[in-house]
Amino acid sequence: MNQQPHDHIVRSYDEEQGRLRGELLRMGAMAASQLEAALDVVDRRDDSAARRVVANDVAIDQLEHETSQDVIKLTLRGPLARDMRQILAALRIASDIERIGDYAANVAKRSIALNAAPPLPHTSGLRSLGTLALRQLDEVLAAYRDSDADAAQRVRAADAELDAQYTGLFRELLTYMMEDARNITPCTHLLFMAKNIERIGDHATNIAENVWFLVHGETDLPPRDKRDDSSSAAAG
Repeated sequence: MNQQPHDHIVRSYDEEQGRLRGELLRMGAMAASQLEAALDVVDRRDDSAARRVVANDVAIDQLEHETSQDVIKLTLRGPLARDMRQILAALRIASDIERIGDYAANVAKRSIALNAAPPLPHTSGLRSLGTLALRQLDEVLAAYRDSDADAAQRVRAADAELDAQYTGLFRELLTYMMEDARNITPCTHLLFMAKNIERIGDHATNIAENVWFLVHGETDLPPRDKRDDSSSAAAG
């Protein structure tokens, strides 16, 4: 039986969508590796490895550019409503992953400045916070891969745990700074690093919301708990 032109177009379009999904998952895996490497260089106080993490961020930026070009190609094919959701979600997810890579690079960059001071006990708290963010990222990428809106919603709800842990570390660092002025500079670096990791959790949450949008369209998301009280902690 001769293949109809329409069937060929649909198959080609599906293949392009599959390739786009694969690019996003590869990009997400690169960002997760960047975060893991950044946490590792903080623990090891390794300036050379930290510089490599910062340099590797270029690869994620390049992949985000390539993904955007592929999205444009798909858009020009005249997608249907469901396909348009995939395209919009892909654009947003690519942007979130690119920002996650930036924040991981920032953690590595700050670690070089942190290494100029004696080791702080609070780096273990940073590692714990980063591990939570890494778990969120891994789980939300799996939710995107499987188009699993329920799994995405669980990631979104779990961000409250990361917020609470970030606030706890924030309070500890403020107390440590007030006890001894010599702690101010290294603790400030740690504060910025912790905030970068908290923002990674926010971007993982954004990806989760786009997975929900991909599956359910404009259907309202369930309410979400937020526990970042660092601003009130600083005011107090």
